[in-house]
Amino acid sequence: MLIEDPQDGWTRLTLSRPEARNALNTALLGALAEALGRLGADPGCRAVLLAGAGGNFAAGADIGEIEGKGSAEAAADPRKAYWASIRAFPKPLVAAVDGFALGGGLELALTADLLVVGETARLGLPETNLGIMPGAGGTQRLTALVGRARAMRMVLTGEIVDATTAEAWRLAAWRADGSALPVAEEITGKLARRAPLALQAAKRAVVAASEGALDFAGEREGFEALLDTADKAEGIRAFREKRKPEWQGR
Repeated sequence: MLIEDPQDGWTRLTLSRPEARNALNTALLGALAEALGRLGADPGCRAVLLAGAGGNFAAGADIGEIEGKGSAEAAADPRKAYWASIRAFPKPLVAAVDGFALGGGLELALTADLLVVGETARLGLPETNLGIMPGAGGTQRLTALVGRARAMRMVLTGEIVDATTAEAWRLAAWRADGSALPVAEEITGKLARRAPLALQAAKRAVVAASEGALDFAGEREGFEALLDTADKAEGIRAFREKRKPEWQGR
């Protein structure tokens, strides 16, 4: 479910659950965290490119895993450690987004230092449609990138934006005319030829400047509390039954 493809000084990691639009189940997220941890310590790898198989980046978390999970289980969820490990990757990280990058998929793309969107890219945080909220950095990083008004628009309404909008809103660093992958590969190759220690130090400085006040723990607490609500159960049930949910506010 994770394809590792070493290149000349960099590595391409491809999320490969195309039957589920590369939804980030716990096993895939763990494999990704392990790979990034290993590559972060490998002097032969100077940069990493994240991509998705089958025309999509990642269409969110695995709904089947969230459906039966309450706040007690979520508090001990290994996914929290996996996300922390991914965020701690010290080297340049590029994401090539074609197709859907929704929910946890967009949160993963937002961990990248440079995000490239292709013409089919569709990005969003639609968790409130299911009676939950982003819980892996989405509210924090999105707000830092696009500002309060646009973050509220995407998070509260679940709006999905296209590649042109993602570039205009500063979600993406590049917009490709076709697929994001060739452009992202060229960029990652260039990064691998630059001074590695300088890039790592520069990345730390930019992350500190842009994320110093972000509250990842508070976001996660809000997400975990919602897992016990009747609205969360109704939201996922309505999603599976392809109907509009009937919210009760409890």
